[in-house]
Amino acid sequence: MGARCSSLVYYFLFEYETPKIVHLKSKTVGVINRLIQLTIIAYIIGYVLVYNKGYQTTSTLQSSVTSKVKGAVYTKHPFPVENINSAALKSYDRVWDVADYVVPAQENGAFFVMTNAIITPYQTQGKTATVPGNDTNCHNDTDCQEGKISADGNGVMTGKCVNYSNTEITTCEVYAWIPLEVDKLEPPYDKSPLLNGTEEFTVLIKNTVQFTLWPKLKTRNIIDKTNNKTYLQSCTYDSDNPFCPIFKLKSIVEDSGEDYNKLATGGGVMGIIIHWDCNLDFNVKDCVPKYIFRRLDDPEAKIAAGWNFRYAHFYNDTTRTLYKAYGILFMILVEGQGGKFDIKPLILNIASGLALLSIAVVVCDIIVLYVVRKRDYYRENKYQIVNDESQLTNHDELQNEHEKEEDSPPRHRTVYGTEND
Repeated sequence: MGARCSSLVYYFLFEYETPKIVHLKSKTVGVINRLIQLTIIAYIIGYVLVYNKGYQTTSTLQSSVTSKVKGAVYTKHPFPVENINSAALKSYDRVWDVADYVVPAQENGAFFVMTNAIITPYQTQGKTATVPGNDTNCHNDTDCQEGKISADGNGVMTGKCVNYSNTEITTCEVYAWIPLEVDKLEPPYDKSPLLNGTEEFTVLIKNTVQFTLWPKLKTRNIIDKTNNKTYLQSCTYDSDNPFCPIFKLKSIVEDSGEDYNKLATGGGVMGIIIHWDCNLDFNVKDCVPKYIFRRLDDPEAKIAAGWNFRYAHFYNDTTRTLYKAYGILFMILVEGQGGKFDIKPLILNIASGLALLSIAVVVCDIIVLYVVRKRDYYRENKYQIVNDESQLTNHDELQNEHEKEEDSPPRHRTVYGTEND
């Protein structure tokens, strides 16, 4: 037992094993092998290295965005004069410019253009009956809790139950800005926007990007043309002029597949996506961004659809005009990357690609051993079955067997096949 153990330890420490090589001459298997190898090599060179730029290190980008809207429209009230007071006439019959419809004037990576509105002019603070509703109707003063905020949010209850607008309906009195807002788009503004013509407004978007790994490499979506400093005054963005960052609002909306009139009436959210894919092995100034336009909110929403908010223009501490503004919120989203040559990813991609060549061996072995008609014959020549060494009786027999193997020629064998394998 001791001699046998010492022999096993000896062979384990000082023997070297090599795979058995079988040269199989078969046109069918040979062609399959070469086709798989060529496919893998084409994938490595064509897709990984050339198309996917596997020889580059990629970097994310950091960006800054500013926007400036231009345009003006004139609105005229559509209501009968006898149904509207002079203050309301002044609120509707007017010119709107960028200071009126871009609210707020500056946003981080976004801008809002008001296209429709409910205007409640010249409100002052006072007491009035609130709008009828399940939580605001009353029978006596005990139904109105003093200090409670009304359900419609118009004001704070005074604790009194009063008649609503010279009718027999009684509602809780509130302390609020009066006259109260009528929270409903009246015709024709329920079908078309108050600010008709905003589709021709333009917006200048300035975007500067730099790359995280190479912060000194910067570029922007405006060409610095020293010989034509006024080209931004006349150009408009289209697919033939991607370096003109001036966009018509109508083009942004319609390029996303939406109807501008419908969107402007109820409001919505549009996304302006600026995509950068820069090859930094060339001049960074030659990198051209790609613009993508999408609607970000749900146009089919049944509840809380569109986009609106309220703001007020104050004349003094006691007088204001309230606007419920409907419009389009444009979100500017910047994405992309930059790539630059680096020897490390090149070596890694080539090495991992070459490792894929072993797939050809696996596939061909499966075909030879399990598919072709002479699979039994090939299997006999590929595998050599060696009896367990436990059948050897002593150390000398093991040593002799080992010496015979060392003196024998290499176990390379060529097996011939036919075209009909």
